[in-house]
Amino acid sequence: MLTKEKVQDFLKEIEVDDLVNNLQIMGDDVYIDMTAHSPAMHEKKKLEAAMKQAFASEFGEDVHLKIKIVSPEPSEIQQSQIKGKQIPGIQNIIAIASGKGGVGKSTVAANMAVTLAKMGFKVGLLDADIYGPSVPTMFDTEGQKPISVEIDGKNLMKPIENYGVKMLSIGYFSGANQAVVWRGPMASKALNQMIRDAAWGELDFLLIDLPPGTGDIHLSIIQEVPVTGAVIVSTPQHVALADVRKGIAMFQMESINIPVLGLIENMAYFTPEELPDNKYYIFGNQGAQYLADDLKIPVLGEIPLIQSIREAGDVGRPAALQENSKIADIYTQTARNMVESLVERNKYLPPTEAVKITTMAGCSPKAKK
Repeated sequence: MLTKEKVQDFLKEIEVDDLVNNLQIMGDDVYIDMTAHSPAMHEKKKLEAAMKQAFASEFGEDVHLKIKIVSPEPSEIQQSQIKGKQIPGIQNIIAIASGKGGVGKSTVAANMAVTLAKMGFKVGLLDADIYGPSVPTMFDTEGQKPISVEIDGKNLMKPIENYGVKMLSIGYFSGANQAVVWRGPMASKALNQMIRDAAWGELDFLLIDLPPGTGDIHLSIIQEVPVTGAVIVSTPQHVALADVRKGIAMFQMESINIPVLGLIENMAYFTPEELPDNKYYIFGNQGAQYLADDLKIPVLGEIPLIQSIREAGDVGRPAALQENSKIADIYTQTARNMVESLVERNKYLPPTEAVKITTMAGCSPKAKK
């Protein structure tokens, strides 16, 4: 016999009980009123379809789910999605995102993190790509496990540290060859724990390497923390830039309103090792620049397609650590451009949404034109 207790236990199991406003059982009919995470219509439809599928799988076709999903109030969106809850000690949170997979976003995030650390900043890197964590490999920390430390009477995870960067990734908790098969709410909960239940300490920057595209993980991050700005990574070809537009549009939605600090064009051109001054635009030329001009956002850097970048990532030592190399210089200039863009953005943001940088570590604001 179907009981209210059974349904409540199942809602907890699939981790949506906090979204349920009302639950009633009448025979084989289950009436549920819910509030969606996002006001977007497609998110409400996805939630409804997932709920119906989950109930049919758990209770059989004889149980009829009558579900009503409402949008959150605009005031709640403003408080949760834009402002988030400040994390003590972390000054600026930068989301590294891409419209599609395969553009080298995680490689860019890793190299930007070590570059900022080399410049004298205190840097953290959160690998939020739950289904494809790559930070443990790129930082030569596979097999390591965060330990528990007690701070102010609370047990927290101590991030793994290498090359001056503090890191957390789901890859440290699941085996290298273990598939992570989670529903959206479970993945969001794991991410929130890595953000909130970690001993990050004092950081100038926390870089968040987001999964490709737009979805639950992105919205969860935006709801949970006050993201100072977003950096979008793309390759030059048209199909990638078309998806970048969608990614930028998500951050610029009125209900989200996170400033896009700029665009990084990865694999902008190919340079062979034996001909370091030659540039071959195998994926197209200046595609990101045209898009950036159209959307009125800056291009922070053009990262070439160089074999050593891939090799360095595979062995766990990001290419930006190569002293006096061309790629290290390019990443340094890209990081400086990001910081300069951030300083400009922070002039126009209220303190609750972004904390100003007090040390530039070799950077200077752009001169007034």
